[in-house]
Amino acid sequence: MTPPPPTRYVEHVMGMPISLALRGRHTDDASARTAWAAAMAVLQEADRVFSTYRENSCVSRLRRGEVGLEDCPAEVAEVLALGETAERESAGAFSVWLPGPDGRPVLDPSGVVKGWAAERAADHLKALPETDFCLSAGGDVTCATADPDGQPWRIGVEDPADPRRVLAVFPVLSGAVATSGTAHRGAHLVDARTGRAPDGVASVTVVAGSLTWADVDATAAYAHGPEAAHWLESRPGRSGLVVWADGTTSVVQPVLP
Repeated sequence: MTPPPPTRYVEHVMGMPISLALRGRHTDDASARTAWAAAMAVLQEADRVFSTYRENSCVSRLRRGEVGLEDCPAEVAEVLALGETAERESAGAFSVWLPGPDGRPVLDPSGVVKGWAAERAADHLKALPETDFCLSAGGDVTCATADPDGQPWRIGVEDPADPRRVLAVFPVLSGAVATSGTAHRGAHLVDARTGRAPDGVASVTVVAGSLTWADVDATAAYAHGPEAAHWLESRPGRSGLVVWADGTTSVVQPVLP
């Protein structure tokens, strides 16, 4: 018998669409709705603390020097520590400190926050017994199946030149898929070492166990420009797809840690 289609939920948080698909025991009941509300609360709180568009957010006040790190919620120090690790492991291509208009570094933890916050939100979904979930935050996905022999989620990778076209599909039982590129938000990604947009790469998709690191590594690989695939190949446990500016692609196979 064909299993019933997933139950879907959608909201708009952190300036992006958040969607959830549930399969299994708890899909459209009180437990499911409570878990969804709790997940959204995590993202709303992350927006309140980390948004660079809110004048009164903790990060906006921190970057203006109105408060110190010790005055912020502990999560801010956690995110900045992740950013320091990512900067070190990417040889500086990724950073939460980006060159501002005057050349001086400006705090912008957005490259860490989205994946990190969505992964924290997903903890509430993992608590649903006998239930599979697939949570998408602006197209970056974290998902899980209750049965390790169950049906994987199929995560598509769109063509950055034509979002109606799917270039590849990654089957994922439990894990995360993140894509960095400029198809939807324009040229907002830069190499932190230079402050300039990298050449030669259109998008990078990374599959990893953690959405935090799938998202960070997709952005870091993109920032490496022509070296995107080579750098990503050095990351243990990662796989993915690099789409080059000329439309060709490179598949990255996972390297065992």
